[in-house]
This record gives sequence, structure tokens and C-alpha cells, in this order.
Amino acid sequence: MVILNRRELAAMVDHTLLKAGATSADITRLCREAREHLFFAVCVNPFYVPLAQELLAGSEVKVCAVVGFPLGATAADVKAFEAAGAVRAGAAEVDMVLNIGALKEARYDVVVKDIRAVVQAAAAANPDALVKVIIETCCLTDEEKRAACRMAREAGARFVKTSTGFGDGGATVEDISLMRTVVGQEMGVKASGGIKTAGQTLDMIRAGASRIGTSSGVAIVNAMPD
Repeated sequence: MVILNRRELAAMVDHTLLKAGATSADITRLCREAREHLFFAVCVNPFYVPLAQELLAGSEVKVCAVVGFPLGATAADVKAFEAAGAVRAGAAEVDMVLNIGALKEARYDVVVKDIRAVVQAAAAANPDALVKVIIETCCLTDEEKRAACRMAREAGARFVKTSTGFGDGGATVEDISLMRTVVGQEMGVKASGGIKTAGQTLDMIRAGASRIGTSSGVAIVNAMPD
């Protein structure tokens, strides 16, 4: 049974704002909330990495950038370039969307190459940079989810992640359990997409999630005991 207090849960949250219409004022608010509640990271589009890095300077909150977002259909070298730029600008973590179409066609060499390009580019920019692979579970069969997790591990990623939040579905307990079973304890599992309550969050953690991506982080942690 998972028993967490407010601070412990906050330390597992990537406070997220990826809407196309997000403004600098919105990112400023996001970062202010992250500092106040001691979230693990903020997750933003690459354009806002420098601003987030500036606003979070001196805090322990990390900056996470999305890459190849939200469709995953960007060319591998472009994803790599985007990842390297985000890391050089201050992102400590990169959440990349894998090539979903290639996965569904069982072009596994393409998928591994795609992920590895981002992992290597991020590491070249900062050896401590961490890459998560968004597999967009709502688009995949269970066997495709298993294959995606295995390829993320093979390519050197440190996390697998359920969803972009822009697909037809988000994180489920079943998917988190499946992903954790495949990657074991050697990788992180990030639940993201449609998580809005403390109850949902705790269910994901019980199922094996080690990180939570949500735009509802403030409401979630405020619902937890001190």
C-alpha cells in the first residue's frame, strides 16, 4: 500500500503545461507553483526552456522539455537536434515521442534508431540528461506497448511514459502495470495524460508509476495530508 504525504507526492510530479496557446505569463505561473509546492520538474515546450530555467534558478525544480511532440513523426535527426538544443538551454530531462507509425509497422530498427539518436544527442549536450520515451499507449496494442518498452530500454532511455495528453486516451492503471512488468525496476515509468485527482495519482503509483505528469499538480498535492 502506498502512503505518501504532500511533499513526498509533490516530489514525483512533473508540473506540466504544453498547450499551444501557453504564454510567458502562463509559464511564469507554472514555475512559481513548482517552486512553491516543490514539484520534481516543470514540463514545457522547448521554446520555453530558457525562461523556465531562468525562473527556477536556485531551486531544486528541474526543467523537462518535450521533443517530437505530440505526434512522434518528426525525422530522427530533427528530434536529436531539438533534444540537444533543449538540453543546452537548460533542460535536465527530455520527453520524446517515439515513431508510432514505425512501431505499428514493426519497423523496430527505425524505432530504436529514433530513440537512440535522442538519447545520444541529449547525453552529448549534458551527460546527466535523462530521456523518457512517450509511447502513446492509446494508439497501441498490448504487444506493441511491450515492444515499445523493450526498444526504449535497448536504446538507452531511462523512462517510459504513457501519453502525450493529446491522443485519444491517457494513462491507465493497466498500462502502468504492463509497462512496469516489462521494464522491471531498472527504468522509470511515467504516468501522464488525464490525471487530475489525488486518487488517480495514488492508483498510478500503486501500479508502478515512479513519476506523474499532470497539469493538475497543485490540486492533487493540496488534496494530500501534510
